[in-house]
This record gives sequence, C-alpha cells and structure tokens, in this order.
Amino acid sequence: MRLHEYQAKQVFAEAGIPTPASALASTVDEAVAAAEEVGYPCAIKAQVHVGGRGKAGGIKLVDDEDEAREAAEDIIGMDLKGYHVDRVLVEAAVDFVNELYVGVTMDRGEGKPVAMVSTRGGVNIEEVAEEDPDAIAREHIDPAFGMHPYQARKAVYDAGVDRDIAGDVASVLTTLYELWDEKDGSDAEINPLMVTSDDEVVAADAVMNIDGDSLFRHPDLAEMEEEAAEDELEAKANEYGFDYVRLEGNVGIIGNGAGLVMTTLDLVDYYGGKPANFLDIGGGAKAERVTNALDMVFSDENVDAVVFNIFGGITRGDEVAEGINTALEQFDEIPKPVVVRLAGTKAEEGMEILNTDLVQVEATLEDAVQATVALAEEVNE
Repeated sequence: MRLHEYQAKQVFAEAGIPTPASALASTVDEAVAAAEEVGYPCAIKAQVHVGGRGKAGGIKLVDDEDEAREAAEDIIGMDLKGYHVDRVLVEAAVDFVNELYVGVTMDRGEGKPVAMVSTRGGVNIEEVAEEDPDAIAREHIDPAFGMHPYQARKAVYDAGVDRDIAGDVASVLTTLYELWDEKDGSDAEINPLMVTSDDEVVAADAVMNIDGDSLFRHPDLAEMEEEAAEDELEAKANEYGFDYVRLEGNVGIIGNGAGLVMTTLDLVDYYGGKPANFLDIGGGAKAERVTNALDMVFSDENVDAVVFNIFGGITRGDEVAEGINTALEQFDEIPKPVVVRLAGTKAEEGMEILNTDLVQVEATLEDAVQATVALAEEVNE
C-alpha cells in the first residue's frame, strides 16, 4: 500500500519528525482557505503517486490569495501523468539553505535493511545512485537488533552532512527506520529533508510504502487504505483481487505469477519500451479473471499496446485463450493491439482456440515483447 504524501507526513509527524504546517483540500475554495491558514508563501501540491510532480506542473509556490486560487484551479482536476488530481496538500513553504535525502529500504542483495543518506537531496535519488553512487552513504542494519545510534551517526557523517545538523539528521534517520520496521514498510524516505538557515531540519516531502499483507496488524494504516487508492484502476484492482501497480509507460503487461510479470517488465525495458503496469492475474486464472485483466489494462489511457505472457502450470492455456476471446469479442474495434505468448499446460489447445483475427500470437516471450514495443511505438509516430 502506497501512502499519499499527506498520509506519510501524518505518520512521520506523529513519530516526531518535523514537517511543515499543512492542510488537505479538494476544492479551489478549500485550497485558498488552507493557504490563508498556513500562511504565505506556501506550496500547493498535487496528491498523486508519481514522481516529478513539480516539473509536470503539479506543485506550485504561491505568495498571495490570487496566486493560490490560480494554482489551485490549475492543479485540481488536472491529468498528471495519467492520474486525475482530486486533492492538493497546501503546505507552508520552507526557507531552506540545503536539501538532503534520507531513506530506508530492503537491500535484497544483502538480505538486510539499508539506511541511506545523501547531501544530494531534492533530485531523483535513482539518478544520483546511477551517476554518482558514492554520493549516497549506506548503512546495513541487522533487523534482530535494529539501528544502533552509532550506525545512524556513521551514515550521516559518511554522507558529509554538516556537523551542526548531523545530530538532528541522525535522529530523523533513526525515527524513519523505526517507523519502517514497526509499520512493516517496504520503503520510507524523505526527499528533500530541508535544512533551514537556523540549522533546523524539516521533511518537505514524504514517501512511505507498506506491505499490504501486514495491514491486519495496523488498524490505523488500514483506515488509510481506501484513501490511498490512487484512482479507479487501483480501486478496480482491489475489487478484482489483482496484484497491480500502475507505472508511467505505455506498454501494458499481463502475466500469471510475479516473477513472470517482472521478467516481462525487464524485457520491455531491455527492448526500448516503457512498462505501463505490473498486473499479475495469479495461478489457475479462469476466463472471467482474464477478461477482467484485459478490462483493467484497456482502461488505462496511457497504454498503447498490451503483451499477454502466460506460462501454464496451474493456469491452463485453453482457459486463458477463452478469456482473451471473450474479452476481445465484445468490441466492435479492439481498443489496443494485443500480443499473446502462451506456453506450458494446455498451451497448444489454447493456441488453437485463440482468435488470431483479434490478437497477434508469438512463439517466444522475446518475440512477443519486441512486437508489443514496436506496436506501441507505431501509435506515437
């Protein structure tokens, strides 16, 4: 479960991490009233689960009521990278002199949580990791003992954080790890953690992703789940019982099994495409479930072509083929081109059932992915 920024900041603030004064608004008038409440200058920030909101026009700094109204009118209701903005966070601006990054996630290669600190805050941390990995200090943590104080201090000093604020940054990092651990987090980060001229640190942004299977242990977070659902697609995924993550590309991906879907995502990227989603229909998927999966991917306006990757174990190829036919035959015109790769149990029977007037069939996964990427590129030419 991905928390919205305003939800993550609520969790952070309750744990003692400093955050700016803010208020949530869903109408222009509410946003203007909130701006008056928190004071000018302030930022009006779209509450959607995408990066690069500022560059896309989803965050605006305003200095008075007129600017606040204009910004709210621009942002509320906008389409931001395929997401409809229906709420904004109105937040007091921070007069900062520096921007840091702190984060906690799982390092699967090491099999341990890792705490990270960088003085290169305020920019895409993935780009920093790729271009200058030494700019991010990392400290692995034994989950049996938690983060020791010296580990937090070491990460902060290794990153080159100024000594005047090192103690406060280490405290924020420790609290972030404790939240990540207590709340069954998958990721928790602050980017940027702003440093003021008075040597105070403030969380100007907040990210926290929770393991959805752990929500029975966290009733407070479970109450946030419905609000955290980004849009109709995510709500529909919950209704259908799919493991679904919306991404920012244009190649729709459907598969049976998380590993198979992840492999397909990697191949789409390898062959120059951009994945639009992760959608796992699970093992033993019947025709109705396959129909629902196609309905979901077709509903994403960002998708230009769809690759269907099925390897039959429990899942039967003939059932999948029947579902694909059922889903596509209801259209007078197929909304997006579909490429299918079937292998495994009842794959030959499935290939015979498939209506090849409606789909393009490829024998291998590599061929299917390359064909889908090419079809998606044709749409944008």
